[in-house]
Amino acid sequence: MARSIRDLALAFSQLSGADGHDAFATSTAPFNAGIKRPLDRPLRVGWMVGPDFGPVDPEVAATVKAAADALKDMGAVVEQVGIPALERDFALDVFNKLHVMEMKPAFAHAAAGRRPDELYKMATTMLSLPDTSMKDYLEAEQAAERLRDGYAGYFARYDALITHVLPIPAHKHGVEEFVIDGQTVDATYLQGATVPLNVTGLPGVAMRFGKSKEGLPISVQIVGKWQAESTILHIASLLESASPVRGLHPAL
Repeated sequence: MARSIRDLALAFSQLSGADGHDAFATSTAPFNAGIKRPLDRPLRVGWMVGPDFGPVDPEVAATVKAAADALKDMGAVVEQVGIPALERDFALDVFNKLHVMEMKPAFAHAAAGRRPDELYKMATTMLSLPDTSMKDYLEAEQAAERLRDGYAGYFARYDALITHVLPIPAHKHGVEEFVIDGQTVDATYLQGATVPLNVTGLPGVAMRFGKSKEGLPISVQIVGKWQAESTILHIASLLESASPVRGLHPAL
């Protein structure tokens, strides 16, 4: 969305808050875009790559750890962590059950009369999934609440969470199956670390922090507590200053 964290913060400052037209706006508090703001105490940051997000490529895991180590070198209190709620409820399953119930009718309406080759893969996948029963939907809603509670407990102790974005470096379009750290998974598992944010409504920012041995980008994700976008943008700006791939651009 932006070339730098500074630009991203400025864009977000224009988008955040209520404008009188959006009934779903959650806060009227002004957004602080001062990503270089001083802190009155050391940041407390946890990092994790799994196993609750599914398999992760070793190069990606190493990049997440490198980002955590960079923050530690800057004076943050950094620890490898786990979130027990993610062990109980696999967020991708929860997401699928909720969104099949909520979105499948709209997908079916939009796809009516279309040939299969005219539909994006997400649409064909959604339409191929069995309907969510009301019992399963209610159980998924309860699981989503457990995930929110689990993250709330985590953020009572930490300011942010560092994870991967994708469990593999950047990949080719159209691939439907991947072998990740010796395990074969379908493409939906690439959402393992990002879909918990869809389920819980937590804010996150993704930024490149490394590259694979083939030179392909590897990104990390900084997750914050609800309505703490200024904190994760501040942390992202710190990582940007220490990024080993800052300033790299694709070859022409």
